[in-house]
Amino acid sequence: MRLAILAYDGISPFMLSTPLAVFGEPFLAAGHSVDVCAEAPRLSATGGLVIEAPHPLSAARAADVVILPGWRDADEPVPEALVAELRAAEARGALVVGLCLGAFGLAQAGLLDGRRATTHWARAQAFAARYPKVRVDAGALFVDEGQILTSAGIAAGLDCCLHLMARLSGVGEANRVARHLVVAPQRAGAQPQIIARPTIATPADKKVTDLLESLRADPAQTPALDDLAVRMGMSRRSLTRHIRARTGGSLGDWLKRARLAQAQDMLAAGARGLDAIAQRCGFADAQALRNAFRAELGTTPRQWLARQRLD
Repeated sequence: MRLAILAYDGISPFMLSTPLAVFGEPFLAAGHSVDVCAEAPRLSATGGLVIEAPHPLSAARAADVVILPGWRDADEPVPEALVAELRAAEARGALVVGLCLGAFGLAQAGLLDGRRATTHWARAQAFAARYPKVRVDAGALFVDEGQILTSAGIAAGLDCCLHLMARLSGVGEANRVARHLVVAPQRAGAQPQIIARPTIATPADKKVTDLLESLRADPAQTPALDDLAVRMGMSRRSLTRHIRARTGGSLGDWLKRARLAQAQDMLAAGARGLDAIAQRCGFADAQALRNAFRAELGTTPRQWLARQRLD
């Protein structure tokens, strides 16, 4: 598996480092490659930095995944050389990813016509006006349209890259990378971009974080919210508010994602029998597990597992 990251003058070091952080040493040790490609060997970056790109832009032609990590200015067209690489990648069947304002480059290449996509919320309105053929989802953290992926701004690029890692190397490896980077592995693409996420600064915050971790360890639990509130020494309303602040949604929504993640881990590890997997992960039965796969991933458990083995 070969990944190519397209760099350019004026690139944000954070955006460039996002895919590099996710697809780091373990990914390379597994025999994959990650190449930073650019038109010129030396690039200016924000903050007065200078970056040396080890590969020419033409090296991206051999990649299975091509990532455009942001763009320096939404009001400035992306250079045709970069756009040509994006088109060539899509034409040969490679995965194409636009992080943050990188979605503008994919749209300029025509890759998002008729597709759902997202970008930074502050530029979503301009994005939709400039590219009316794109179905802009201004609230999503990232959008996976199969061959084409786009993400919202800054940290959402990490979510998108972790999601891509799960597709390429399995959910277990994506979760391991997320833990190493000290970021949440459970942020779904449909989660809103703008959420109040307080740091763990109070005893109540710590309690809720510990509660979620215990449920993640055994998502087959089916605790009633009222019972949890009593256990936590909070009102139901207060507990609901804390959970929403930490997860961006309800406890039920978070549990569904945690259960699905465990089911993916079990399937990838070789577990057999959907009924047994469903029971272990907290789903009512195998059909409920299939429904969750279709709703969240747009595929069946068998199709998902076949894709992991193929990759």
